Amino acid sequence: MPLPTPAPVHGEVAEGFEPVAEAFRQNFTDRDELGAAVAVVVRGRTVVDLWGGWTDETRRTPWQRPTLTNVWSATKGLVALCALQLVESDDLDLDAPVARYWPEFAAAGKAAIPVRWLLSHRSGVTGVSPEHPVQVEDLLDWPKMTGLLAAQEPLVEPGSASGYHALSYGFLVGEVIARITGQTVGEFFRANVARPLNVDVHIGVSPDDLARCSTVVEPAPGPGPERTDVVPDRATLAALANPIPRGTIANLTRWRVAEVPAANGHGTAHGLATVYGALADGSERLLRHDTIELGRTGQGRCRDLVMGLDNEFGLGFCLGSEQLSFGPNPRGFGHDGFGGSTGFADPESGVGFGYVMNRMGTHLRDDPRKMALVEATYASLALSLR
Repeated sequence: MPLPTPAPVHGEVAEGFEPVAEAFRQNFTDRDELGAAVAVVVRGRTVVDLWGGWTDETRRTPWQRPTLTNVWSATKGLVALCALQLVESDDLDLDAPVARYWPEFAAAGKAAIPVRWLLSHRSGVTGVSPEHPVQVEDLLDWPKMTGLLAAQEPLVEPGSASGYHALSYGFLVGEVIARITGQTVGEFFRANVARPLNVDVHIGVSPDDLARCSTVVEPAPGPGPERTDVVPDRATLAALANPIPRGTIANLTRWRVAEVPAANGHGTAHGLATVYGALADGSERLLRHDTIELGRTGQGRCRDLVMGLDNEFGLGFCLGSEQLSFGPNPRGFGHDGFGGSTGFADPESGVGFGYVMNRMGTHLRDDPRKMALVEATYASLALSLR
């Protein structure tokens, strides 16, 4: 049986950031990477922009700089950014009831739930209850999903603790954005984030860009090392099993062009790093300093009722906290995606970081490939400051 063709790696790194390039190569040789890209922006300057490997398992098409990848829940951080822009413009009040903007949401005892609980996964609406089966195709039907969620009663006590809104987050926050602006969340993101920064990141891929999408490959069966020991109650089943998300749905054209803003953002690593870099460099191009601080203010550390992980959310962002998921600064913020992708900002170091890949891993967060690149980035930064 012939050996696989060695993965080509391309791009540039600034002097001093060679350890990131070495870690990236090791992901292919030691950590079963198939195709991927990583980018690091420091105080507005791109210091790492690398891509390599293959767009699918046939290993016939090399990964290119413009290759787009589904980043799964890393999309949630982009949706949070849109919501915070509306907070900054005084169009959205975090402490107002969701029903002020979306009256139908008041059904089933939800009239008093504030917007901030949507963003911090504390609304109790973790998904549609299993008594009402949802199919993958339903996720592509915005009116159906928002209608089901508006009618859904909370599945855990609202405000008591985070219960990860794995898929419902994008519909809930996205519908509030749509009610305020008259735009879909994808349209709002494109007009207010992607175009101003000229970044290749999308919530809903244009048909003209479909040919650039990589093929998502699911990992070999087997659990990651992190166990959650969550009892599969109604809230967990609603979030994670109604429907059961499979990585291969990301390869469907109808998934790519739809807006499923908790899970189907597509982008390049450089695009993600540039977005987060604009939140880390002090430029205030996307949000003012005080709004960024608001977004990364913890809403209460707890054991998440759905994922079983001890963590803390800000307003739509995961916080680095004790896990140091986003480097050594516990105040770093961003969002990992199903399978390993990530984007984050570290304003104290001026870092914006993006990593995307097409072979999914099994870790619930902090994929080893991501962490190797993060650790190499901060080792390079430490050396540059000597």
